[in-house]
Amino acid sequence: MTDTAPTPIPPTTQVALPDGRVELAPGAPPPSGPYANDDLLPVPVEGRTWTTYNFSALWVGMAHNTASWTLASGLIAVGMDWKQAVLTIALANVIVLVPMLLTGHAGPKYGIPFPVFARASFGIRGANLPAVVRALVACGWFGIQTWIGGEAIYFLAGKLIGDGWTGAAEFGGHAWTMWLSFAIFWAIQVAVILRGMETIRRFENWAAPFVLVGAFVMLWWMADKAGGFGPLFDQPSRLGWGGDFWKLFWPSLMGMIGFWSTLSLNIPDFTRYGKSQKAQTRGQALGLPTTMTLFAFLSVMVTSGSQAVYGEPIWDPVQLAAKTDNVVGLLFALVTVLVATLSVNIAANLVSPAFDFSNVAPRRLSFRAGALITCVLAVLIFPWKLYADPQGYIFTWLGLVGGLLGTVAGILIADYWILRRARLHLVDLYRAGGRYWYEGGWNWRAVAAFVTGGVLAVGGADFHPLVDGRPVPFLEPLADYGWAVGLGTSLLLYLVLMRLPATRPRVPEGPAAAQP
Repeated sequence: MTDTAPTPIPPTTQVALPDGRVELAPGAPPPSGPYANDDLLPVPVEGRTWTTYNFSALWVGMAHNTASWTLASGLIAVGMDWKQAVLTIALANVIVLVPMLLTGHAGPKYGIPFPVFARASFGIRGANLPAVVRALVACGWFGIQTWIGGEAIYFLAGKLIGDGWTGAAEFGGHAWTMWLSFAIFWAIQVAVILRGMETIRRFENWAAPFVLVGAFVMLWWMADKAGGFGPLFDQPSRLGWGGDFWKLFWPSLMGMIGFWSTLSLNIPDFTRYGKSQKAQTRGQALGLPTTMTLFAFLSVMVTSGSQAVYGEPIWDPVQLAAKTDNVVGLLFALVTVLVATLSVNIAANLVSPAFDFSNVAPRRLSFRAGALITCVLAVLIFPWKLYADPQGYIFTWLGLVGGLLGTVAGILIADYWILRRARLHLVDLYRAGGRYWYEGGWNWRAVAAFVTGGVLAVGGADFHPLVDGRPVPFLEPLADYGWAVGLGTSLLLYLVLMRLPATRPRVPEGPAAAQP
């Protein structure tokens, strides 16, 4: 790599442990200056305590949530049967696990969060580009999940209070009491996140099994309503296994991958607390594809049952739970929705953008300030519009998210694994003028790969219902494969640009070069 003003590499201030983990040398002063703060600095080895169970519980808590439920039930709503929906989701989560593990490797090894990890490829300042893109996506997700949680409070209060609550005067297309419920759930999440990462870890540990039990209870209730499990399995596909199915399958697969493409980037925000590589690898492999597939199965069974009982598939579990006349059952179902939504929203959609926004101005914005920015922006993106339609939710929102974030993942994987062979220099990740400074803090090669991959991935996509039309119509044939196109294009282009003369990366020298 080239620096605008090459400076001598300082003496090694990091040490490698026998198990491959790296930390700042004991007693050495931590990095300081405009690109460092306490939340962004490497986690010391003694602070990396998360076990296989912690990572598995994290994924169970994140996978078993209302938005995951609507992924599978939404596929039923657009014409698939239960076998097609489960197959699509299972395959997507096996695929997305691969970049999840590749980018997650830097967490336990170096103890760094995603925005700092991105500095190695995008530059110290340039890392703000993928960090802010990721943060804005998280704002959208946080808003959607908060709206779902608000719905649960709204229906729960309606059953307890009566028509005076659910029949309140409307404002902006919804009852004012729905807006109040939205605000209450928003405030609950802010209160939890302000207590820090350890509170989040403890919450995930007990929320995960609670939500799983709730999903099985909902399945039992729907089977009882339908007269047994037979009607749940018998609902036919409106697509068959011919051309109509495959036409829907590919954009659906990319949408399902897009659902967790956010975490495939910023998973170092969590794995930086990992006790070992084995803990994060096993925990994620056990937690992500298995629980998502199981939850998808439960979701499609319940949604198929709703089609048998009510004559149409009800893809929103909150709306479905509201149809029961059993107050105790409704309370349990909606409390489950609240816990599930709180679990995923804090872990997946508040932790990471909090770090991302802090990375923009480390000396001014702390982790908590970044979280508050996320909470405010989440309201301003009008999440109730994104969530209103399964067609727009799965194919527009998730497709666009997957295409853009797959592009970033391709660059991170190419830089960390192919060019650097998983070797980083911790101090230089926080230092102007070092090996990750490039030109003025920006690596234009990463930016070029990101822009090119992003245009190819989403330029031909249908943005309806957000806007009408396709930005680049002749790229329409690529739109159904956005995530794969973005990842593959950016990975290859970044490698080509970085292998040009005078841009080849330097790896840590001296003792640090001996890192495994």
